[in-house]
Amino acid sequence: MPHIMTKTEPHRKPADTPLKKGWTTGACAAAAAAAAWRALKTGGFEETVSISLPRGETPTFSLATQVLSSDFACAGVVKDAGDDPDVTHGLEIIADVQKGRKGTGIIFAAGEGVGTVTLKGLPLPVGEPAINPGPRQQITDAINAAAQALDLPPPDVRVTLSIPGGREVAKKTMNGRLGIKGGLSVLGTTGIVVPYSCSSWIHAIHRGVDVARAQNLNHVLATTGRTSEQAANGELNMPPAALIDMGDFAGGLLKYLRAHPVSHLTIAGGVAKLAKLSQGAMDLH
Repeated sequence: MPHIMTKTEPHRKPADTPLKKGWTTGACAAAAAAAAWRALKTGGFEETVSISLPRGETPTFSLATQVLSSDFACAGVVKDAGDDPDVTHGLEIIADVQKGRKGTGIIFAAGEGVGTVTLKGLPLPVGEPAINPGPRQQITDAINAAAQALDLPPPDVRVTLSIPGGREVAKKTMNGRLGIKGGLSVLGTTGIVVPYSCSSWIHAIHRGVDVARAQNLNHVLATTGRTSEQAANGELNMPPAALIDMGDFAGGLLKYLRAHPVSHLTIAGGVAKLAKLSQGAMDLH
């Protein structure tokens, strides 16, 4: 499940300045959850928290929120997406960690601003909070590492993630079309945001195909932008789950459909972009 996002206006930097990488919502959530769990066990928060990411990076995060009581702890990390024009940049990712029943392991829940899955086809069952498998594993690993550092067994806890303002920001993403309702997705396979990467958009295209197939839709409309979508769907009148915001990534769509086919595909766009497609171009920029 992608972050399924649109991009904000790009940052302006000198041409010879390297672009700064950032941290995903999943990495921020893992750091916040580990800090909250540790505070719950030790009786206090530390000034910063460090976690290990899947590729070996060990970033350190400052805590924007610290709340502690006898049976729960709450910590927040403000997301820094680096120089990527990410709509979630600057939002606070908050983890509320509560003691769970013995033997339940780590259970995840959606709080304010975090969406819930309502359609089949995503890598999470319907009804689950939109916390992707990658971030779930990062959160689990971070909490278990904190437990190991205190010489404690893996804990049984309920982790509720919240993103204040996430419901409004989600309107700028593709989440609603994919059946993610009520807020944002918590994402990030590696924990790192690479500036101006195309991977999140292509991932969103793939998840859009998955959702359409899971709804047994045999006709998909892929478009290069909002104007072409409105024009084409004015004629076709297809449901939201059948609409794919392909952008310039025709190759990302067509290669995925080769392995995950639908019986009928319509592609719509401006004449110049479709002329490029007719010439065999897979990137229509």
